[in-house]
Amino acid sequence: MTLSLLVFCTSAMAAQTGDDVLAHGARDGDAPAWSVAVASPAGWTRDCCMYAKAIGVDAVLYQGEWTGKPDRVMVLNTWSRKLATLADEVAADRKQYLQRDAKGKATDLRIGNPHMPCAGVVYQGSDRIDDVVVFCDPGQVSGIRLSWSMSFADGDATLHPLLDAFMQVVTNTRYERYVEPKK
Repeated sequence: MTLSLLVFCTSAMAAQTGDDVLAHGARDGDAPAWSVAVASPAGWTRDCCMYAKAIGVDAVLYQGEWTGKPDRVMVLNTWSRKLATLADEVAADRKQYLQRDAKGKATDLRIGNPHMPCAGVVYQGSDRIDDVVVFCDPGQVSGIRLSWSMSFADGDATLHPLLDAFMQVVTNTRYERYVEPKK
């Protein structure tokens, strides 16, 4: 994948309310209960509770039938804030990736999420599998950080639509305090 492929068409998706919460978590110490909300691209299936839980992540978005393979699946992870800055999160991930794949390449990716700061990296693996990883920081008061990632084969014929859909999700993701629905 070349840097020119990183020019994405990020058509705006209308923000929805109420029905676009994708994942949520409970209060943890001083961190309030949280939710991550985003509208799914057309044709993508949302899952927070079956396949996502089975593979140990907060949510996945995928097309077609669930295969259990990571390629072409958008993966949402959240974790308690541990590192001081978003840049530290990106640097730690880059270091870990390049230690695992000394021949791999990492290219920074600028992300324009209007709801929170985000920073991304495109990893080109020597195994010919590429990964896009975007870290976002909903702010100190949230107590969490989150990431979106997606893997795909180098030279995938559907690369452009996949990355367009991925960028729609990343740039429209919102953090919200979670409020348990009234029963």
